[in-house]
Amino acid sequence: PPVPGPDPRKHKAAAPPLVSARPEWDALRRHKEAVIDATHLRDLMQDDDRVLALATEYDGIILDYSRQRVTKETIDLLLKLADAIGLKDRIHQMVSGDKINTTEGRAVLHTALRARKGEQVMLDGENVVDKVHEVLGRINKFSDQVRKGQFLGATGKRIKNFIAVGIGGSYLGPDFVYEALKTDAEAAAAGPKAGYTLQFLANVDPVDVRRACDGLDPEETMIIIVSKTFTTRETLVNAKTMRSWLWDAMGNDPAVVNQHMIACSTNLEKTKEFGIDTKNVFPFWDWVGGRYSVCSAVGAVPLSLMYGHEVFEKFLRGARSIDKHLVNMPLRRNIPVLMGLLGVWNMSFMGYKSRAMHPYTEALNKFPAHIQQVDMESNGKHVSRHGVDLDFEVGEVDFGEPGTLGQHSFFQLLHMGQVVPCTFIGFVESQTPSCQDGEPVSNHDELMSNFFAQPDALASGKTAEECRAEGRDEALIPHVTFTGNRPSLSLLMPVLNSYTCGQLLSIFEHRTAVQGFIWDINSFDQWGVELGKVLATKVRKQLNQSRYHDKKVEGFNASSRRLVERYIHGSVGCTFDEIMSDE
Repeated sequence: PPVPGPDPRKHKAAAPPLVSARPEWDALRRHKEAVIDATHLRDLMQDDDRVLALATEYDGIILDYSRQRVTKETIDLLLKLADAIGLKDRIHQMVSGDKINTTEGRAVLHTALRARKGEQVMLDGENVVDKVHEVLGRINKFSDQVRKGQFLGATGKRIKNFIAVGIGGSYLGPDFVYEALKTDAEAAAAGPKAGYTLQFLANVDPVDVRRACDGLDPEETMIIIVSKTFTTRETLVNAKTMRSWLWDAMGNDPAVVNQHMIACSTNLEKTKEFGIDTKNVFPFWDWVGGRYSVCSAVGAVPLSLMYGHEVFEKFLRGARSIDKHLVNMPLRRNIPVLMGLLGVWNMSFMGYKSRAMHPYTEALNKFPAHIQQVDMESNGKHVSRHGVDLDFEVGEVDFGEPGTLGQHSFFQLLHMGQVVPCTFIGFVESQTPSCQDGEPVSNHDELMSNFFAQPDALASGKTAEECRAEGRDEALIPHVTFTGNRPSLSLLMPVLNSYTCGQLLSIFEHRTAVQGFIWDINSFDQWGVELGKVLATKVRKQLNQSRYHDKKVEGFNASSRRLVERYIHGSVGCTFDEIMSDE
């Protein structure tokens, strides 16, 4: 676990008021009650001036937020709130290396991971950009050696399969990028079509292990262990399992680990103890949070091995373009800032506690899961960064599926159940264009027809009068009426490739940060994951004692004891009552 920095809660008495005490916050609350509550999106969408005003464009990306439950006045009030809390200064502090992760005493510099060589970001007297490019240079050289057959397996075979072992931020980001680029022409030519494969092993469940190595030749496989401290339980258990898999195939020889296992870690002592050659360990830093680490060695190593470092460098350039946009663009035309402000509006003022993402490309099938972690681990907090209990709610429940799959899954609820703000992501061009004889439109046009239709359906709905005009049976009308007034925003991008994939990542990373800055919470720690891990240690010890030393289950509440006993004894011939009465 991270070593905590100064505890801001010790200074609670001197803490500034919550953002909810600001007059700008109250102005938004009153505006919502007086104007927005009395206005339907169906009517707002009739105002062409408003619709045209509520959109912005940058580098071929269009953000249309006219289907949000806002007026131009709402945006003005949100921008006044942003100015009041010093949003520009907070952004500058983040990208400049100020230690804004106050509970851990750390800087938050994932933007430095994609900074151009020669740029300067100073932290504790050192230019971190120089460190970043030193590691990137090593990764580029190593990936070239592997892909050119200059670095071979222990038996002399070329390496063509890669298994990345990590969990949480150590795999969700790289997995999303891998899937996003698998059918991009440039990446596909360098990766799958060139005979390379990449698997991700995250879950300690042995089923995941079996699926990751199924059909692979150990002699042609490289294992990438991703763990900053090299102490994460799930990752270490899986790493040892993969080492045994290699040993079973090629013998317990140091050369097997040296040639088939590499690591992304800062703990050289632990990686050496495991048997990994120090020159095959690629570091990252404590100013890179796990969920923001895809641009570090965490993503660079597996993605450069799979697709070549040229593809990964274009991904970094895309992310950097949005980093510059965030810093330099006025807030009113700033894509991640506007998305963050609208997130605050929907959660804290409109009371919408969930948010759905719909990327209209199967290539982004892993993107919602990555952003789910980025957002929920960052902003799932209950106190301000000064340790004061919040008197308003923050942190949405994020979920999503690619379009049109989600339409045949949970869109029934989105249209007729609770209100869930939606984010639609679409692309002008497909990665794999296709047209079928006899069809009126291409496959991509069919997909995008839904991308354009769904936001209007959510916003406008369908009235009882419209249903009657269609000749619907009167008894059926309550069931086929759509209330509408359901907010969404649309991102339309040129095409999904390595560059725009980096842009997309950066947009959503910064959306999360902006919301956290407005709420005045620490979006860069994650103490909520600690307690469960501590309790799991106690259970682990109990399982060891019970299985191998015949010790009784003790020290748990009755519910946990009952479940653990059943787990140990199995289900055959043993009821809950018998377990609980067996003293």
